[in-house]
Amino acid sequence: MASGEESNISSYYLDEKTFHLCCKLFLQHSGVIRDGWSWAEVKDGEEGYIKKTAIMPGRFCSLRNHKADEKINALTQADELDDEAAGACTVCESQVLMHYEYHVLYSFSHQVPILYFRASTLDGQPLSLDEVWSNIHPNYRQRLLQGPWESLTQQEHPFLGQPFFMLHPCHTEELMRPLVKMADAKKRKVNYIATWLSLVGPVVGLDVPLSYHTALTALD
Repeated sequence: MASGEESNISSYYLDEKTFHLCCKLFLQHSGVIRDGWSWAEVKDGEEGYIKKTAIMPGRFCSLRNHKADEKINALTQADELDDEAAGACTVCESQVLMHYEYHVLYSFSHQVPILYFRASTLDGQPLSLDEVWSNIHPNYRQRLLQGPWESLTQQEHPFLGQPFFMLHPCHTEELMRPLVKMADAKKRKVNYIATWLSLVGPVVGLDVPLSYHTALTALD
């Protein structure tokens, strides 16, 4: 990593070539430890992103209509439930296994990586934004609201055209600046993707093994 404050400032961001190099090294180590990351090509291979799927426990909220259940059991031929039964809904939170899909893309506008993800129950019911928030540890929720991550939003995936959740990248440079400066002071190279993902990933349930930081220290 180059020395000098001007060079350091530019290194807090990524150009597309360095993004692809970091992803390549990241995937090489993923292949060694077999933790499921792969490369997805788009636009005839000119662009792409790394992705991973995972199954993990989580909380899922659903509406349960207790009086309606009783009526259905007693009146299986009824066409409609009365207003009283229909209005007797309560929110029922249950512990279930969740399917998470993570994508790391390159943001041309911000010149940093960006994390997209989506989550659903194993039977395919997608989580709402509120349900995603409920599955974030309270400590990370406070960081999202007060810290440099700033916001968790839902928007269309730029390549797939499908709704995904996204950790907004506008403060990634601010988040990475002290880590890059520290590495530069110690004359060490870092893999931007591995370092950044180890910070933002746990916010949404994605852990990055420590071995990435020992194996991916050079951009050769």
